[in-house]
Amino acid sequence: MMLKLTDINTYYGNIHALKGINLEVSEGEIISLIGANGAGKSTTLMTTSGIVPAKRGTVIFKGQDITHVSPDKIVKMGICQVPEGRRIFPYLTVAENLDMGAFLRDDKDKIKDDIDYVYTLFPILADRRNQQGGTLSGGEQQMLAISRALMSKPKVLLLDEPSLGLAPIIVRQIFDIIKKINEEHKTTIFIVEQNANLALKAAHRGYVMENGVITLTDTGENLLSNEDVKKAYLGI
Repeated sequence: MMLKLTDINTYYGNIHALKGINLEVSEGEIISLIGANGAGKSTTLMTTSGIVPAKRGTVIFKGQDITHVSPDKIVKMGICQVPEGRRIFPYLTVAENLDMGAFLRDDKDKIKDDIDYVYTLFPILADRRNQQGGTLSGGEQQMLAISRALMSKPKVLLLDEPSLGLAPIIVRQIFDIIKKINEEHKTTIFIVEQNANLALKAAHRGYVMENGVITLTDTGENLLSNEDVKKAYLGI
């Protein structure tokens, strides 16, 4: 098991955001977590990456308890999150943003090869390499945010709402690349996404969250055909 959350309870002050979450991610899987706004999806990712620590429960990564490990050490161990809203460095160039993604790496001699790889994934970024991140379109910024995360050589990539605010054609392109990253590098990917249709189509397995509780889990294919999921999240 690559990643396992057991009885995770996370609070914001007195607000009980996650209520006993149990969730598993196997090596090489794409997992999607779907649910309404405010269900606790982003909090699940932030608890996994150490940004919002759990008050109770455990986060196990590759057999090691990381529940109270600092976010920077979690990145170095191999979990990297692409936050909602992208949050690139707007005044740094595309190339400088990518360099920042590799900041914690020890294998500096391999960084150029990985920069070349992300430029093959997103050729538009190669064209924009000397352009400030803040001048890119929303879709290009999302591509840069994913590429910056890839530069840390993650074993698990956490994606928080990668489709947010993007045109449908760009969203489809980004999901195609997400699947390509998973297939080519066997990178384990954990997606939080409101576009349930695309998220479940990409996923090997999925979880449904309501009010801080996991209410359903199954293969992505089975969740797509589940009548309750269709009504609540697919508009069918």
